Amino acid sequence: MLKRNNLKYIVLALVTLVCFHWVLTVTNPKSSYSKSWSGLSESEINGEILLQDDINNTTSYQIGKAKACFIILIRNDDLHDFRWTMRQLEDRFNHKYNYPYVFLNDVPFTEEFKKLTSALTKAKTEYGLIPPEHWNIPKDIDMEVVRKNMEQMKLEDVIYGDSIPYRHMCRFETGFFFRHELLDKYDYYWRVEPNVQFYCDIDFDPFMYLKENDIRYSFVISLYEYPKTIPTLWNSVKEFMEKYPDYIEKDNLVDFISNDRGENFNLCHFWSNFEIADLNLWRSEAYMKFFDFLDRKGGFFYERWGDAPVHSIAAALFLKKHQIHFFNEIGYKHEPFMHCPEDASLQLKCHCNPDDSFDFQGYSCTKRFLELKEYWNVTAIKNRG
Repeated sequence: MLKRNNLKYIVLALVTLVCFHWVLTVTNPKSSYSKSWSGLSESEINGEILLQDDINNTTSYQIGKAKACFIILIRNDDLHDFRWTMRQLEDRFNHKYNYPYVFLNDVPFTEEFKKLTSALTKAKTEYGLIPPEHWNIPKDIDMEVVRKNMEQMKLEDVIYGDSIPYRHMCRFETGFFFRHELLDKYDYYWRVEPNVQFYCDIDFDPFMYLKENDIRYSFVISLYEYPKTIPTLWNSVKEFMEKYPDYIEKDNLVDFISNDRGENFNLCHFWSNFEIADLNLWRSEAYMKFFDFLDRKGGFFYERWGDAPVHSIAAALFLKKHQIHFFNEIGYKHEPFMHCPEDASLQLKCHCNPDDSFDFQGYSCTKRFLELKEYWNVTAIKNRG
């Protein structure tokens, strides 16, 4: 009789438990237990993510909070190289945040390009045509001089020295990409190129990190520029500084780009094929005047001025020291150079060999940047004390 009563209570308890679970399911259909086949919870698909510290303390926040996008200057022919990169970027980061992609081209994108790129993400994808006035040779450029200089660069094996399309790209990335109408609604961007690799899980939002820490420019690789591509660039920069001294930030980073407080350019620059930055830096009065001043010199065509040294010089002169950041956490490769974090805890999220990292090789400037940042931080602490 006792056993029969015990069995009755056990059955009653099980029925009660099943009913309780059914009630919870009906009244709370967005339970974090309900996962879609994509691997994301329903809340993540709807634009928010649940963070559970413990059973009794669950908080939620909206994801993809920054007004930000990926910006990709690309040709239709680079579609499949970029699909490989985009798949990595989605898997490593954007499947959780759904930041939009803005693709720009000097010719219309094909339907195949749009179809195959949009299929790789749940995020919005936009496709823009570059206005002809942003991708042309200014009327005052002497093409005979350009052709003569390009022939000489070719003889001297200057990389892309004889390429007009490369010059268009550098000038566009320096002075026009941020003016495209598709970018008007954004404050931050992450530049991505075809055939680059992302080695590490990125479990934070770099855009929000910039916003919350007053950072306006960030990088992962830095190196020395080829001097034959920019023989007159620094003299032009010094002319600008003399003409517009009020635009130069007093707490600047000139010691990164110069060994003698600005007398000469040491060729160090941030490699701009990867940059996460504030679009309003380039939209600022200081930078717009800076670009226009340099553009009138003609160096983007007569020489082979790149967007990387120009962006780097501008960031170093116009920003405060703390506003430029090295994202050590983001493992990245653009042939032939790679950044791979050495930290053991970060390596748990990566699949790269830190021994292959470019950071501390002889042609890298990252060691100089980190040493300067450490020195400035120590000095700031002493001054506060």
